[in-house]
Amino acid sequence: MHFIRPTWLTHGGEKKDFEVYSCHVSPDGTRLVTAAGDGHVRIWSTAAIYNAADPASSLPKQLASMSHHSGTIHTVRFSSNGRFLASGADDKIVCVYTLDPSPPSHTATFGTNEAPPVENWRIFRRLIGHDNDVQDLGWSYDSSILVSVGLDSKVVVWSGHTFEKLKTISSHLSHVKGLTFDPANKYFATASDDRTIKIFRFTPPGPNSSAHDQTNNFMLEKSITAPFAASPLTTYFRRCSWSPDGNHIAAANAVNGPVSSVAVINRGTWEGDIHLIGHEGPVEVCAFSPRLFSKVPVENLPRGSNGQHMSQFVTVIACAGQDKALSIWITSNPRPLLITQDLAVKSISDLAWSPDGRNLFVTSLDGSIIAVIFGENELGYSVSLDENEKALAKFGAGRRGAGMVEGPSALLLEERSREGELRGVEGRMGALMGDSTRPLESATNGGGPSVQPTILLSNGVGMSADIRGNGQASASRPDGANPNNSAQGTADPHAAELERLKHRVTITKDGKKRIAPLTVSSLGAGESSLPRSQLMASSSQSQGGANDLPATILDLSKPFDGLPKGGLAALLLGNKRKLVVEEGEGESRTVKRIATASQNGAVPILSNTVEGLTPAQNQSSGAAQPIPEPIRPAVTNPSLLVSQVRLAVPKVRTKIVQSSRGDASIGGQPNGNSSVPSIGISDPIASTNLLFEVRNPTGPSATGRSEDREPSRLAVTKNGQPVWHDFLPRSVLLVTGNTKFWAAACEDGSIYTWSAAGRRTISPIILESQPVILESTSRYLLCITAVGMCYLYDMELMISPHPPVSLAPVLDIATHSLQASPTKAPAITSARLTSEGRIIITLNNGDGFAYSSSMYAWQRLSEVWWAVGSQYWNTTDSSIGNLKASSTGTGTDPNATSVGAGVVPYLERSTTNETLVRGRAYFLQRLVKQLLSREGFEALESSVSIGHLENRIAAALMLGSKGEFQTYLYMYARRLGAEGLKGKVKELLAGLVDNLGVDIAQDMDGSVSSGSSSGALAQDRRVLIADRQWANKTGYLCGWPKMDLLRGVILILGKHRDLQRITVPYARLLGITDVQLGAEDVMVT
Repeated sequence: MHFIRPTWLTHGGEKKDFEVYSCHVSPDGTRLVTAAGDGHVRIWSTAAIYNAADPASSLPKQLASMSHHSGTIHTVRFSSNGRFLASGADDKIVCVYTLDPSPPSHTATFGTNEAPPVENWRIFRRLIGHDNDVQDLGWSYDSSILVSVGLDSKVVVWSGHTFEKLKTISSHLSHVKGLTFDPANKYFATASDDRTIKIFRFTPPGPNSSAHDQTNNFMLEKSITAPFAASPLTTYFRRCSWSPDGNHIAAANAVNGPVSSVAVINRGTWEGDIHLIGHEGPVEVCAFSPRLFSKVPVENLPRGSNGQHMSQFVTVIACAGQDKALSIWITSNPRPLLITQDLAVKSISDLAWSPDGRNLFVTSLDGSIIAVIFGENELGYSVSLDENEKALAKFGAGRRGAGMVEGPSALLLEERSREGELRGVEGRMGALMGDSTRPLESATNGGGPSVQPTILLSNGVGMSADIRGNGQASASRPDGANPNNSAQGTADPHAAELERLKHRVTITKDGKKRIAPLTVSSLGAGESSLPRSQLMASSSQSQGGANDLPATILDLSKPFDGLPKGGLAALLLGNKRKLVVEEGEGESRTVKRIATASQNGAVPILSNTVEGLTPAQNQSSGAAQPIPEPIRPAVTNPSLLVSQVRLAVPKVRTKIVQSSRGDASIGGQPNGNSSVPSIGISDPIASTNLLFEVRNPTGPSATGRSEDREPSRLAVTKNGQPVWHDFLPRSVLLVTGNTKFWAAACEDGSIYTWSAAGRRTISPIILESQPVILESTSRYLLCITAVGMCYLYDMELMISPHPPVSLAPVLDIATHSLQASPTKAPAITSARLTSEGRIIITLNNGDGFAYSSSMYAWQRLSEVWWAVGSQYWNTTDSSIGNLKASSTGTGTDPNATSVGAGVVPYLERSTTNETLVRGRAYFLQRLVKQLLSREGFEALESSVSIGHLENRIAAALMLGSKGEFQTYLYMYARRLGAEGLKGKVKELLAGLVDNLGVDIAQDMDGSVSSGSSSGALAQDRRVLIADRQWANKTGYLCGWPKMDLLRGVILILGKHRDLQRITVPYARLLGITDVQLGAEDVMVT
């Protein structure tokens, strides 16, 4: 080992050298950058430093000098990819520089004796986000984020692509003076004068991320206080370091009793039981060598059966501080490898290793910059970087090599893929700067490579529109038929609201009127669908509006009015329960059980208005009517005594009022909160306010006999005027209806139906027990009975799409069936219908289900496991929440709706709400965090995230949700590319390319019939769901041409060189690498 201290390696002043506060070595090891009190960032040639003793050396010494700060520069760091250089100073500004390949245009600064610059480093960004001095900064290992810390106690996260401020974290209570990143790219740690080190967990954001996307990223994982309880507050820095194998953090300025030390914190447990003791003063900076070392030559190390080295590699750490001493430690030795006393005159401020781990650079406040050169194998035998990657793999690090290029076609494919990313970044920056309005998206969710805009149809097949110069769209159907009318370009439904927000007047405390400023994030700029691993309550949406709720196209019926808060109570009875009446008790036990169930079902009847659930009102007079008290409990059916599922039965009310759930286009209402799909029916009744009112008899019978009851009165009114009325000889429990039909469920388990004009369409339907939920949407009617049976009817064809189905599997009866006593089952919080008649059920345990009529089985679409384990769980997913209604708007096609839209986000929001309210998410998140640091669970987070995306894709395909299917598919493709899962990539591409040559027009030509015959509509239904199977013969998948989906996936995967051997043949098939593509053929990611 020897020291090199060239006389020219300094920040010289007129009388003395300036204090040097920071240094760093570039990733290629050719440049050393230093920052000092003269306000200059200087870049030196490391080759010139190593050859400083050679008088014949003609290598350039100082490569560049930048002075863009107005004060002392405290920190300077190269990005991990070597593209950028960042510096932070006491002027509260972070400057980002980039190397311009062109030669410098200026000579040396006038009046100085500095040599002319050799490299042209120019200022790229000036980042303003701190309120006080910037003390330290650092880049993530993939250069996706830049983090700066300062004396304002803030931790500011910047995008490494656009340098937009993603998040400001104010977790510390005092000055933040140190920062280090996890080499596995999972955490970063900050050290503060509040005597804590805080560990933050993060997911690397993509190039098109915004601050809104990162709301749930960069979350506090752990706050460590034990080793720093009595640490001094006199240090200028608290620069910590993370070991290259990811196992430890070396924390400066720790104490072990009265002695200054360096605390070594273990990953996972975050405990600092190990201390490096030897310095007489506080340690201000620690730096791990970036390489792993071995005591013996690597080729002599024993190997296991799997070819891996069996011995443990060691790490090397350098420490320095106020005692002006430098110590080098190795993890296999409890004593330091060496200690150099009085290396400088003043405190040592920073340490920087070269990438090969053989050279160490030291800066001091006395202005000296020293290079420590270690001899061959003096620290040990360095091992290859592959061993670093293997050590980090157990923590889920996904960094892979650049890979070999698979020829010119692969280069062209990679260029096309990266063009989309660059365009997305430029569009995001342009929107932030207000350059222009948002351009027309080429796909429904901003993620699809569609040459022409697509209009969604109810059958899941797209109508491509050729945009004319006059702003009109000439639509053409995939079956070759051209409609007579053209779809006019519709205005943005949020434009009026945005304009109103821009001119919103607020009154200040002194009574003056001011126009409230509108934040940049409210301008509707492009947003991405990046993974967010933190669970967030949907109640926090209120600050940012309801942008997570696709209200105008949510393809579900309105929630059932009669469900109580907390859901409909359910009870499960095991097979082993005793049915024999015990001696002396008689039937009291059974009666008591029935009475208890009746009490749980006592709920008020509410009206579902646009604003939400409100007490029933008389719309004609406008005066609020009091909710009547229940007359009595409903008479329960004897079938409840033998059923294993029991649901609470609502009580008989004196008055029930239900508004019409019209299927007309009401998405354009001022509040925009309607969940009714827009299907464009031109019915004069659809736009009116209809009320269905039922009055049950309350007094005693006129004959004095209980069986001679007065009839129940039913009436439908429009704006206070009667439309039709009827009488029923039974008490009514539930009612529902829309513009196509009305239905009422009675106490004896019968269902009566009427047409819109009041004509009885069918004879009463008799069920085995009382109905507890009655739902309707479009032409479908759903009834759930007290024994948990779901009945679905098509009121237009007078048929049932599938046999009655039981709720027993949904209520976990399999786990409770062998118990001897009744068990409280999960409560039903909502039961809803899609426009295709699919039953959607949510429970208070967070699970969400849909019934598959093709497989005759329930499918779980959402559960708590995804919420706590998946990185893609997010209730405010902008890519789904910002789906726009895409109906033709002509008012002539009754099927022009987005089938299944919004169902998956709705179920995931329900899961989030239920788990957070009941606290189950907290314990599951603790479990997942503990598993992540345990051996054997290294791939847990990645596997759960991929499984969640696969579950989303399957759910969207089953529901026929066209927009969501494309979004989830592209998110899935991005994740497969990032993980390098070649097997799943091959399977995905093979599924998309299968049967591409078949034209769907041959299968659909003339098959859609507007008649009402059962055979024709059944055939139509088979055609509509033909493209909801991966192996279908139509050439379409969930309404998208397979060719378009394949093109989008190929453009996403094209930038990954390790997958190009798989993707290049498909790119040639699609012609991506053969011709110069236009702007519309670039995949924007």
